[in-house]
Amino acid sequence: MHATLNSSHLQWILMHSLLMRRYLYSCILFGYLYTTALCLSLKQSENLFHKPRFVFSDVSVGGTSIHIKKSTSSLPNGSLSCEDLRGVGSFNTTCLLNSNLYLSSDLYIYGTGNLEILPHVSIKCPTEGCSITFNMSGNVNMGQYVAIFAGSIVIYAANLTVGQNSAINTTSLAGPPPPQTSGTPVGADGAGGGHGGRGASCLKNNQTSFWGGDVYAWSTLSEPWSYGSKGGSKGNDTSNRRQFGGKGGGRIKLIVKDMLYLNGSVMAEGGDGGLKGGGGSGGSIYIRAVKLKGYGTISAAGGRGWGGGGGGRISLDCYSIQEDVKVSVHGGFSSGCPGNSGAAGTYFNADLLSLRVGNDNVTTETETPLLDFPTGPLWSNVFVENNAKVLVPLRWSRVQVRGQISLYRGGEIVFGLSAYPVSEFELVAEELLMSDSIVKVFGAFRVSVKMLLMWNSKIQIDGGGNTVITASILEVRNLVVLRENSVISSNANLGLYGQGLLMLTGQGDAIKAQRLSLSLFYNITVGPSSLLQAPMDDDASRSVVTNSLCESQTCPIDLITPPDDCHVNYTLSFSLQICRVEDLLVNGIIKGSIIHIHRARTVTIVADGLITASELGCSKGIGRGNYLNGAGSGAGHGGRGGAGYFNGRISNGGLEYGNADFPCELGSGTEGPTQSFGHVIGGGMIVIGSTQWPLLRLSIYGSLRADGQSFGKATINGNGSLIGGLGGGSGGTVLLFLEELMLAENSSLSTVGGNGGPLGGGGGGGGRVHFHWSKIGIGDEYVPVATINGFINSSGGAGDNGGLFGGKGTVTGKKCPEGLYGTFCRECPIGTYKDTDGSDEDLCTPCPLELLPNRANFIYVRGGVGQPFCPYKCISDKYRMPNCYTPLEELIYTFGGPWLFALLLSGVLVLLALSLSILRIKFVESSSYVANIEHQSSHFPHLLSLSEVRGTRAEETQSHVYRMYFMGPNTFREPWHLPYSPPDSIIEIVYEDAFNRFIDEINSVAAYNWWEGSVHSILSVLAYPCAWSWKQWRRRKKVHRLQEYVKSEYDHSCLRSCRSRALYKGMKVGATPDLMVAYIDFFLGGDEKRVDMVSIIQKRFPMCIIFGGDGSYMSPYNLHSDTLLTNLLGQHIPSTVWNRLVAGMNAQLRTVRHVSIRSALVPVMNWIASHGNPQLEFHGVKIELGWFQATASGYYQLGILVVIGDNSFQNLHQPYLSDRSIDGYQRKDAASSGKTLKQLQQPYPTHALSRKKITGGINGGLINDATLRSLEFKRDFLFPFSLLLHNTRPVGRQDSLKFLITTMLLADLSVTLLTLLQFYWISLAAFLAVLLILPLSLLSPFPAGLNALFSKEPRRASLARMYSLWNATSLSNIAVAFICGIIHYVSSSFHPADKENTWNTRREDDKWWILPTILLLLKSIQARFVDWHIGNLEIQDFSLFSPDPDAFWAHESTS
Repeated sequence: MHATLNSSHLQWILMHSLLMRRYLYSCILFGYLYTTALCLSLKQSENLFHKPRFVFSDVSVGGTSIHIKKSTSSLPNGSLSCEDLRGVGSFNTTCLLNSNLYLSSDLYIYGTGNLEILPHVSIKCPTEGCSITFNMSGNVNMGQYVAIFAGSIVIYAANLTVGQNSAINTTSLAGPPPPQTSGTPVGADGAGGGHGGRGASCLKNNQTSFWGGDVYAWSTLSEPWSYGSKGGSKGNDTSNRRQFGGKGGGRIKLIVKDMLYLNGSVMAEGGDGGLKGGGGSGGSIYIRAVKLKGYGTISAAGGRGWGGGGGGRISLDCYSIQEDVKVSVHGGFSSGCPGNSGAAGTYFNADLLSLRVGNDNVTTETETPLLDFPTGPLWSNVFVENNAKVLVPLRWSRVQVRGQISLYRGGEIVFGLSAYPVSEFELVAEELLMSDSIVKVFGAFRVSVKMLLMWNSKIQIDGGGNTVITASILEVRNLVVLRENSVISSNANLGLYGQGLLMLTGQGDAIKAQRLSLSLFYNITVGPSSLLQAPMDDDASRSVVTNSLCESQTCPIDLITPPDDCHVNYTLSFSLQICRVEDLLVNGIIKGSIIHIHRARTVTIVADGLITASELGCSKGIGRGNYLNGAGSGAGHGGRGGAGYFNGRISNGGLEYGNADFPCELGSGTEGPTQSFGHVIGGGMIVIGSTQWPLLRLSIYGSLRADGQSFGKATINGNGSLIGGLGGGSGGTVLLFLEELMLAENSSLSTVGGNGGPLGGGGGGGGRVHFHWSKIGIGDEYVPVATINGFINSSGGAGDNGGLFGGKGTVTGKKCPEGLYGTFCRECPIGTYKDTDGSDEDLCTPCPLELLPNRANFIYVRGGVGQPFCPYKCISDKYRMPNCYTPLEELIYTFGGPWLFALLLSGVLVLLALSLSILRIKFVESSSYVANIEHQSSHFPHLLSLSEVRGTRAEETQSHVYRMYFMGPNTFREPWHLPYSPPDSIIEIVYEDAFNRFIDEINSVAAYNWWEGSVHSILSVLAYPCAWSWKQWRRRKKVHRLQEYVKSEYDHSCLRSCRSRALYKGMKVGATPDLMVAYIDFFLGGDEKRVDMVSIIQKRFPMCIIFGGDGSYMSPYNLHSDTLLTNLLGQHIPSTVWNRLVAGMNAQLRTVRHVSIRSALVPVMNWIASHGNPQLEFHGVKIELGWFQATASGYYQLGILVVIGDNSFQNLHQPYLSDRSIDGYQRKDAASSGKTLKQLQQPYPTHALSRKKITGGINGGLINDATLRSLEFKRDFLFPFSLLLHNTRPVGRQDSLKFLITTMLLADLSVTLLTLLQFYWISLAAFLAVLLILPLSLLSPFPAGLNALFSKEPRRASLARMYSLWNATSLSNIAVAFICGIIHYVSSSFHPADKENTWNTRREDDKWWILPTILLLLKSIQARFVDWHIGNLEIQDFSLFSPDPDAFWAHESTS
């Protein structure tokens, strides 16, 4: 069914869109089938496109197609309407094209409306250079599978949509290229055409680069509008004139006001040339839009062929480009040389002003030339990627962009031509980023970027070996990072400048050059296995750097005082310079012939790091080795080279040269007789710092080396025999200008000579190392300049098989100032000084020991000692400077020394003693009263007999019956007590039962409370004199209590006398003045029968009188005779005789000590026998010594037995001894105790006393020569004091003795205070121990002595004894002082001696014992003086000690 679309049909379609769309799709499908058949028929006629101007193929609604031919031409003025194109609508509203259009000439469509090309519609003009233009003010929408083919396509629209699988294609439809271009190759080699990139040529060889068609239209890069070029033909067949090369790509311009939505393709690719021709080059594509979206393709790639065509040019001027749009300008594949495809074209982003050259990973060796870059406005970025190869061919060219220059994925930029490496190139950008890419430069290269990042990339600079070429400069202001085998290399001079970080990350990263300068970086990090090297590895490169220095001994001025600008050129001496860098961290390798690190702050070589100039010095040099007929000697430098030896021939080693104190020479080598024989090279030179700018700190954990080369290979003569090798090269130079060096453990710094070759090669001499310390502090500003725990080696190399070792090199340092010595300017040892400049250790002179005080050691002084007087310090802070005296010694030496001080102190003490004596005489002696006669005769005047308090009347003497003594020592442990059962003397005047009850009561009253004993025990430990005073006080209280009890409280019910019971006068309690013996006197009441009274009174004798005291120092034995006894005995003996006897007896008893009673009683017994009894027997009286009242504890009392008249000792017969068993429980207890009283088993029974004969039945026995040996005694813990304190006979001269005691007392106080001062110096603990063990004992003797001296009668003797007791007690403090002193002495002897102070072997505490010893002597002397003083006080009648009895009794009347 054939029908023509009219307006009614269109309205119907618009109203019913769904039905219309289905109908339209069916018409399109029918039309497509019809068009396909029509095209096949058109190919059969060659004139089909020449006859009609338009050929339309329309598919009607009913599906039947019609063909309309029209010959009118299309006019630019828009006279062609939508209907003329068989479309629906109008170009001024909306035009829907649904017919395929085949054109034979240009097409121009203009309208103010929209254009929609329905799916599967094709508009084609297959003529080369044919142009199709859509100039629409509205939107242009290309449906799916729409194709527009022409040589030149231009579309103007507000929005353009290219549907899926749709194409705007000018591939292989290019018109003629611009005139005067060489895009089409000349020749018949099948090269590709050129446009944006050169066409490939398969004629390229290693010497010359060939390419096909060249590039053109560089000036229109931002708005390209040039056709691509044809590829060349292959072959020389002139008969066949057909061109086989592919045609170039056409032109496409898309001008969109808003958005271009591209899901199809826009292509201007070159045509394929096949196997007989080169591929055509890509055309031009220019797109301008605000937004470019979609996932389509834009391509101006070169065509395939024998030689691939170059890529075209694409320019996108879009504000926003979606990344999914693929843009391709790669070169065409070359089938004749697959590895050399056509060069990539250019892709220019006109909005961002960035150029991208990418070859889509198609391998090529043909460059894309980039001509002059614009200077305004500057491009933002340049990208070379995906195996693209870019060439900057001009002689001088400046490549400058505002942003990045990036090379990715095999991208390569070549500056200059390899045949003419004399050009200079400049690259200026913000960043230069390289990844798997290469930059090649032929000539000089200057780079100015902020950041250079390289990943597996290379920058190769070829200066052609021409020194005229200026140095290449890479100025990177912020960051340089090389990773993954990235390399920057130059066979000429190279400078790398920056202001930030330079980091070579790791394995394979390297910067190498003929001369290399790195400067102005804040930090340079050479990572593990990375490399900084200059010169290159070849000998020629090394020789260029070293030749000018090998024959010169003059230090290059630029190494010692280098210029500040850190420039690099061929006139400078260094090969590798690191200049004006804050911190250098070396974990890889820095290698160079002459390494100069200048104006750096710190250099750190980590454990695996290495800075080396080894084997990079001279091959000859001043100290070159010699080779003579197979004998090769080592080269010399710091040490002479080792002589070589071969087959009896000797070759002398190289000479020493250079200055050890300021070395700056390269190590020397040795050359063989021929070039093929080889050579060895000496060590290079490493200079760190300079005189003006020293290095702040050099830390070496790895290695720093400038070693000479060893010759290790065996050499074969022409006849096949081995000959001697060369000697080793000498070590180089390490010159360090620095402030501080740290050489860690297992690190090394070496300039070792090389080893000699086989068969007699001599070792190379060692090199030179010099430390030029820039800042050596002196005094308090001294800081150690070096910490050396590693190795510094400048030894010579080893000789081989008869060859000698090379001489040792030198290791020197700057001359050290005063107080410092050695290479590293260490402080002179303690105890030495150095007052001159120099480094020799011998300059440290020992300090004079005579200026060193006792107890002092020389001390460390920061910066050493620079004067002959070495500072010292006392061995302890306890001593006082400057003489290291103790406080005591300071006091002593303040007054002129020990002797003068002792003299002055003695004088002061004597003066004080005189003053005290005068005061004592004035205030005491003048007011002392005259003692009464009884008290003068009494040996113990401190306490009157308590029985005499109320006096004793004569009638009491007449009525006195019996004196019953208390048993026991009256201590807290064993108080007084009375025995049970009344004695025979009173049994007739008492009721026995009542008496026993009285005994119970009186014993309970006599007992002490527990707390009294506890207080005494505590005081005995803390202060024994106080304990004795406490005991005497409690005894006195106890006696008063007993007296009060018997006098007032007890009813005397045990007495038979009613009068005694009524008057409470039958019993009285008394005690001796020393309170050691107490007794009860029994009296008759007066109402007894006269006969009984007479029989009772007759039983008084024999009478036992018990001595007071206990034989101790404080209570000596004494015979106390009160008025009652005197009156009783006065009935038989005159009172003067009795009193004289008592005085003489007490004089003898006071020296008897209980602890030596066996020997002490012998003089008493002798005195009784010689002085007492002869006089008493004249009056019918006799006395004998005896022991009485033994207790269970072993305590017994001494006394005398007085016998009157016929009751002589010879009348005590044996029968009375059999009644010993009735002596009461006391005798049994004494026997059972077995401790002291062996008298009970004595072998002399005739001298025992019977209870019946001894009045009252007191148990005991007589003491004579036989029984004396059986007396036992106990020694308590106070026994040692008895050796010091004991009562003596008086010596007289009382005033002198008092003066001496006063002097000794003051001396004791003085020495005590000095001792305390000494022990306070030793330690506070020792001071407190001496002072408080025992408490108060050390200082109490002085007030006690003053109290005794200034006391008045009658207590002088007792106070003197207290003074003596305090004096003896203080010996415990002296013992503690000795113990503390010994402990201190022993502990100090175990202190480890100071190894540095071996000159001082004196001990600080070897005289601590002097003061305690003096104090001990003083107290011992005081004790003796006080004993004499007490003797003088207690015994003022010296006639009592008269050995002549007549002389003794001659003073009877005075007694």
